[in-house]
Amino acid sequence: MADVMLRLEGVRKSFGGAEVLHGIDLTVRRGEVVAILGPSGSGKTTLLRCANFLERADAGVLELGGERYDLAQATKREMAAVRRRTAFVFQNYNLFRNRTVLGNVTEGLVVARRVPRAEAEERARACLARVGMAERADAYPAQLSGGQQQRVAIARAMATSPEIIYFDEPTSALDPELTVEVLGAMRRLAEDGMTMLVVTHEMGFARNVADRVVFMEGGSVVAEAPSEEFFAHPANDRVRAFLRTVGAA
Repeated sequence: MADVMLRLEGVRKSFGGAEVLHGIDLTVRRGEVVAILGPSGSGKTTLLRCANFLERADAGVLELGGERYDLAQATKREMAAVRRRTAFVFQNYNLFRNRTVLGNVTEGLVVARRVPRAEAEERARACLARVGMAERADAYPAQLSGGQQQRVAIARAMATSPEIIYFDEPTSALDPELTVEVLGAMRRLAEDGMTMLVVTHEMGFARNVADRVVFMEGGSVVAEAPSEEFFAHPANDRVRAFLRTVGAA
């Protein structure tokens, strides 16, 4: 498929002899937003981390924009090449406490990517404006709410001009009011055509923003469908039970 941005094939991962990913296959098309749902312990975050080499998979293939990588055998150079084309937004922001908002967004551009500082700051300010944080550029993380910190983390991801952004439960540490801020920023990204793979427990986002939903349990994909179909016509009893539990049935 010419429009495939990301393809994962046969991804396996074990911890301490217990296999937590049982040969996962997953495809994300260019410009698509895919939400990964499932109960705790189903392997969602591990899959995301393996896709960006934050964890080393035991087996599997990653195809990114037509380039193929062996997840178990990739070299440091190959891993760096993948990370230059992707971005990762963590659950707990991972901001530098001793850097301003602007500094947090520019740091990776200047240090890791050798972008001239003036250009990095111009790019950072534009990204901060897109997530509604331009006026807090000189603030430090400790002066921000959790929602504001997560929006800075999203701006940092955007600033590297990634081909795909991975989100690992980006609102799970936030209260409902701050969750709305972050989901709004993510919705705008989606509307701009950013390719996104999102592990989330936010059913409204999965239903209304995601193009497709993947449901995982026990380290396997047990259902996959366009978002409207996933919620309107659950594929099996397990999905129906999950949706009832989270109040989305």
